[in-house]
Amino acid sequence: MTPREPAAHPPAAPDLVGSLTRLLAAESDAEAAAAGVESHDIQQAVWLRLLERLHGPGAPEDPARWLRGAVRAEARRARRAAVRELPYGREPDARCGPAGAAGSGPERAALDAERRRALRSAVRRAPARCQRLLSAMLSPSDPTYREIAGKLGISQGSLGPMRSRCLGCLRRMLAAEVAVPDHRGRVR
Repeated sequence: MTPREPAAHPPAAPDLVGSLTRLLAAESDAEAAAAGVESHDIQQAVWLRLLERLHGPGAPEDPARWLRGAVRAEARRARRAAVRELPYGREPDARCGPAGAAGSGPERAALDAERRRALRSAVRRAPARCQRLLSAMLSPSDPTYREIAGKLGISQGSLGPMRSRCLGCLRRMLAAEVAVPDHRGRVR
């Protein structure tokens, strides 16, 4: 038996990595933003696909050309996946789920503290009447409508409409601070 002559194979993996790294980085950087994914995610997927094909059937004859097509294919796959993935409508409740879940612990405490800080900051920027009303409503003593109306010197009947206007003002201020993502996760 005579040993078969190896067919013309593409360069070895270390040679490919060295020669294609910069091309892959440039191609994936160009495609990542439009796909809504990180460039490194595309690079990792393409390297994996290339290594799977390198010495098997379907090995690319022109690795640089194959790489460009693979980057575009990965970007298309990421775009399709982004359309199918739906964000949570709200964050999971800390009371739901097992103890030690993502809804408890230092992360939850930090997020809650940040929300309270943002809320207090927005209340301080509200008009003076709204500042007084919202501060009274956010009081840790949890006063009743009668107590809040007495403290502010207004009738209890006008407290509801005033509260509604102030909460609307607060909602608009907080919504302006947070950019609303569109359905593909990009910020408008």
